[in-house]
Amino acid sequence: MVAFDVDGTVVDRDGVLPAAVAASVTRVVGAGVPVVLSTGRSWHGTRELVEELGLPPGLTVCSNGAVTVRYPPEEIVQAITFDPSDVITRVEDFAPGTLIAVEEIGRGYRLNRHFPEEDLTGEMIIEDAAQLSARPVTRIILRDPHGSAEDFITLAKHLGLNGVTYFVGWSAWIDIAPEGVNKATALAQVAAELGVPQERVLAFGDGRNDIEMLLWAGRGVAIGDAPPEVQAAADAVTDLFAEGGPVAELSRWFG
Repeated sequence: MVAFDVDGTVVDRDGVLPAAVAASVTRVVGAGVPVVLSTGRSWHGTRELVEELGLPPGLTVCSNGAVTVRYPPEEIVQAITFDPSDVITRVEDFAPGTLIAVEEIGRGYRLNRHFPEEDLTGEMIIEDAAQLSARPVTRIILRDPHGSAEDFITLAKHLGLNGVTYFVGWSAWIDIAPEGVNKATALAQVAAELGVPQERVLAFGDGRNDIEMLLWAGRGVAIGDAPPEVQAAADAVTDLFAEGGPVAELSRWFG
């Protein structure tokens, strides 16, 4: 089984799929090996790439492991939720200017204010903190367009995010998932369903939310652009994305 992170691994920061990466993925599929996208994106933000890659019916891991979808036809296989109220209250008290969104699977987001254009896709419903906190969610997104990743690492530590799993992105962005849920936990279930042993999983990623996946996989490969802590978690580091990203490693195994 081959598992791919999406942004910065399969597509560039503008969402463009390089022809060489697409051709490499096609070779994997042609070899009869399951390809599983494993992304922090929502499902509605991932479906189009599944179609663009021409993946056969199968499973996709979304929302950093909280959501697993079988497609086509579309079936939500798993959606793990948690109570968002404590996190939202803490954020509103400590960093009241923070943008907050909670995911609505397959549709879009409920959010306290609009995020920068193109940060999020799908339907956007503006709600206050009480409404955002009113029911369980698969994911909370925190965003500060004027902050840095370092600012948000400090914020996460100050918030004392117990009872959840959090991932700090490239910018001032935190994805918050249910406790103990990450890409590795979801991929372990996918691999078990497919009858693929852990040691026969090849995984690619470039972000901090890929660390557990890279550690879990039989062979975890970091894209050359990945931060030092992500590269340290991998068994190997491949080319920069602009120089082919996963292509060379895939060519090693799939000709």
